[in-house]
Amino acid sequence: MTRDRGYPEAIAGPFEGPPRTFEDRAGRTIEIRAHDGSNEEYEALASMYIEFDPADRAQGIPPSQEQRVREWLEAILGEDCLNVIAWDDGTAAGHATLVPDGDAYELAIFVLQAYQEAGIGTRLLKTLLGYGAEEGVEKVWLTVERWNKPAVGLYKKIGFETSDAESFELEMGIRLADAHDDD
Repeated sequence: MTRDRGYPEAIAGPFEGPPRTFEDRAGRTIEIRAHDGSNEEYEALASMYIEFDPADRAQGIPPSQEQRVREWLEAILGEDCLNVIAWDDGTAAGHATLVPDGDAYELAIFVLQAYQEAGIGTRLLKTLLGYGAEEGVEKVWLTVERWNKPAVGLYKKIGFETSDAESFELEMGIRLADAHDDD
């Protein structure tokens, strides 16, 4: 049973989907593209998450042990999930995913510490939302620790609105399209 979440009335965007290439604030050429399902991309993501700084983990993700990282990736790289990866040549610098959850999708985004504060997270988030809109995703939600002011500010700037602030986490939602009338 999925929870009834509140979503904004207004549709956010438009957001541009993948692929996208840009220069980050550190002068690196970053390419964001949809996950292609290849073993090479899977291994690059596994390496990124194994290297991930424990201080940047939130709500138990990404997992910290290699076997758990691989099990988690198997789940979120499934065909019903949408994934985009930020690449610096062959290095996975960041990853964002939309995971189906009832009539909406849950969003998670991660940027490797060495690539943070370079504008990659913003582009990665917008590109994932563009990809979601292209694929017919209507509603997206996420949770963020309320003390994570940079993330909360970014989500609000993009169009997310707080739907639940009852705990130490904020739940936020965004609407990418009007609901289809299936009834």
